Amino acid sequence: MSRLDHTRPFLPVRIAVLTVSDTRVMATDKSGAILAERLVAAGHHLADRAIEPDDADRIAARLAGWIADPDIDAVISTGGTGVTGRDVTPEAFDRVIEKRIEGFGELFRMLSYQKIGTSTIQSRALAGVANGTYLFALPGSSGAVKDGWDDILVWQLDSRHTPCNFVELMPRLREHLDPTHD
Repeated sequence: MSRLDHTRPFLPVRIAVLTVSDTRVMATDKSGAILAERLVAAGHHLADRAIEPDDADRIAARLAGWIADPDIDAVISTGGTGVTGRDVTPEAFDRVIEKRIEGFGELFRMLSYQKIGTSTIQSRALAGVANGTYLFALPGSSGAVKDGWDDILVWQLDSRHTPCNFVELMPRLREHLDPTHD
């Protein structure tokens, strides 16, 4: 359910989009393009966009670079969240995540179940935080990307969403890294 308080200001989020695929290039990356189009249409900034193969080392390295970049607030990936041998996105995310956001994957699968039934169990969609950067891993299908953005992320990345949202927490995500914080 979406609840926007229009008395609050909209705060754009700087989002990087990562497509994980052994076969896609920018010209054929439909899921990455959908994410980029939707986040810009919602008023956010596309901070960067890349494609990495299904290789945990390369995915983790790309994530680490974006996590270290102060001009990126969030990363949304698409692809590599299944259960086959080449699906390693969750393992790469586990290398960099400091805190998991368990409810994201649970909510994604619940919403997906309403559309594709029990096949949603094959998704290992997940989210977390690292060094103050939000990280979201979605499956690679266009439908899954639309579901993840339209049903969850567009709302949680909107500072006007009530009763709470990810944006209002952003100033506090790095508290544990500040030695002067009580």
